[in-house]
Amino acid sequence: MRQADRDLKPSFFLKLRKGIKMKEKIKYIVIGYGWRADFYVRAAQMLPEQLEVTAQVVRTKERAGMVENGVTDLEEALKTKPDFAVLCVPRDAVKGYLEQLARLGVPVLCETPPAESIEDLNSLWRLAKKENLKIQIAEQYIFWPLYAGILDLIQKQLIGEVQMTMLSTVHGYHAMNLFREIMGIGFENCKIHGESFRTSFTKTEDRAGFDYNGEILHTQRELASLEFENGKTAIYDFMGEQYNSVIRTRRLNIQGVRGEINDFTVRYLNEQNEGMESSIRRIDRGVLGNSGWYHLGMQFEDRFIYRNPFPHIRMNDDEIAVAQCLVKMKAYLETGEEFSSLKDALQDTYLSFVTEKCVQEGITMTTENQEWV
Repeated sequence: MRQADRDLKPSFFLKLRKGIKMKEKIKYIVIGYGWRADFYVRAAQMLPEQLEVTAQVVRTKERAGMVENGVTDLEEALKTKPDFAVLCVPRDAVKGYLEQLARLGVPVLCETPPAESIEDLNSLWRLAKKENLKIQIAEQYIFWPLYAGILDLIQKQLIGEVQMTMLSTVHGYHAMNLFREIMGIGFENCKIHGESFRTSFTKTEDRAGFDYNGEILHTQRELASLEFENGKTAIYDFMGEQYNSVIRTRRLNIQGVRGEINDFTVRYLNEQNEGMESSIRRIDRGVLGNSGWYHLGMQFEDRFIYRNPFPHIRMNDDEIAVAQCLVKMKAYLETGEEFSSLKDALQDTYLSFVTEKCVQEGITMTTENQEWV
């Protein structure tokens, strides 16, 4: 499903801007504890009129006492009658929970990756088909303001059909999802070659906050090329520390037959085949003023290519994207319209597993059709 199908209906949020309460909240339980699970808890705290965490399932009584509505038993959490469960647990625990939720008939919004091996990916597909499991995957990066805006430009054919993409932005399955969305890749097989190189840089930040000690970190930079059957090519370039560094920034280059997008710069041919250059602009309110800060949207030339569906709320890009996944999960249950299917997530994760093996061993491999294809 492409970006055009993902746009939220403006009328949904128009009611919020006019101060009209929604008829009912989106209610969900969170299974898991930690940094990623906290995003789903915070979403409800930031949007209390729309979202509600009715329970949070954790492993120990000690942790249950540390979170609001914490419980250690899944069936106890389900007594709160949620619309669905959000699954945020380690890879080795995903399968067990999905089997239990499938037996109980509970819809699931599952964090990626949904399994820890290619064998488990195929097993999950069989389970989902057998139990008719209602599941979507919380692949949120396509809902980040910048990437959503870029997908809008691509969908409108500004740079023509995309032939090659280089991403140094996110890791593994997240990168594979962006590659497939940007280039319109379905389930084509590809030849993957990978390498890994030692590199060093100065630490500036981690999840705990900024670091000014000047510590030198040594890590591996991963490089891979993916040549798809349809002739399109993806270049993967990443090291994990990029997520928390002010001196190793994220980069992207997208080349179409009539132009390219290089980070925020767009070069394209107009109707007369003249070379044009313009920029994607991020619009935030409250930057040079005394009003509250919030992200408004992304502009290109004379129009918005993305509008924040949660205006006037102070949320970062990942928080916006996670909240959008929750809203879309509710819409999926009501309409059946998928926004991040299990089939696509399995393909993303499969490609990431093969890429990881190629990078670690410095080899070339060709992917093969799996059961979901």
